[in-house]
Amino acid sequence: MPNIKLIFDAAMLGVPYIKRRGSIIEQVVQSAGGSSFQGTLRNTLRNTWLADQYRKYDKFKRQVMWRSEGERILLQKYHRIHGKPLNLANPETFTEKLFWCMIMWNRGHMPARFARLTDKYAVRSHVASAVGEKHLIKLLWHGDDPHAIPFDQLPREYVIKSSHACGQVIIVRGLADREAIVRQASNWLTRDYYWADREAQYYRIPPRILIEECLFSEDGSLPFDYKIYCFNGKPEHVLVRNHTHDICPFFDANWNLLDFSDEVGAVRPWVPRPENLDEMLALAGKLSTGFGFVRVDLYNVRGHVYFGELTFTPAGGAIKYAPECWDLKHGEKWDLVLDIKA
Repeated sequence: MPNIKLIFDAAMLGVPYIKRRGSIIEQVVQSAGGSSFQGTLRNTLRNTWLADQYRKYDKFKRQVMWRSEGERILLQKYHRIHGKPLNLANPETFTEKLFWCMIMWNRGHMPARFARLTDKYAVRSHVASAVGEKHLIKLLWHGDDPHAIPFDQLPREYVIKSSHACGQVIIVRGLADREAIVRQASNWLTRDYYWADREAQYYRIPPRILIEECLFSEDGSLPFDYKIYCFNGKPEHVLVRNHTHDICPFFDANWNLLDFSDEVGAVRPWVPRPENLDEMLALAGKLSTGFGFVRVDLYNVRGHVYFGELTFTPAGGAIKYAPECWDLKHGEKWDLVLDIKA
């Protein structure tokens, strides 16, 4: 049953209603279309007195109450996922510390580096300095005007994404629907991703569009995404995802398959150990230095390691460990002092 209030809010504001984070393709399709009910409601209410008053109220509320409202939403979200109140006084598990950190950041205790390194354009200079430019995916174009995208100068395959959000990706293979791409990218630029999950590191990141070279494995498929969980500068576990996001096995640093997952219905197959795993872990260690927790996302294509992104609040906190003992195991490794502004 859809959440009528969320759909109503989305319809009034003219933004897509997305039930949960899914694969890249699912998000692109939902962002482009939305539900028919939402569309009918939006068309009915558009340009009415009620819609105008709602937008004014929402703008005022966001300007004046965004911190307190964000904290309330985060506390409710934790309770909804875990069925209990968040232990703000003494967080111990990974998910408790994750939400504690999100709330402290929302209160204004976030070091500036987290926003800078969440920005998918700004982080490139940090990566180049820390581990070398050779680990950056080739940047074909960037800018804040999608109408200026030089389609005629781009290769047949490339990846379009935003710099200021998560999950906003279009993979182009072959003939591009230029009008649809410009429309979608223009929509991305109007949204501050903070409001999606109240992740403070996204708040007011300058919106840009990036176009990067598309990476392919030897068989022509899109490569695995190796998400390396690092605590206090030490790589501990590797989550492997494919481009359709339908597998999610965790491995330790010695490539032993671990007996836990962090999402419902997880499929955990064994996948081959990368031949240059040691190099990947070393790069993740360098990029995670100075952080209590960060997930370093890497690609490994024909023996060459490419940087993906740094993730500080995985899934916007929508994580549920099974079995739950792993939540505490990960939490014990996280030194929160490193991630809070003094």
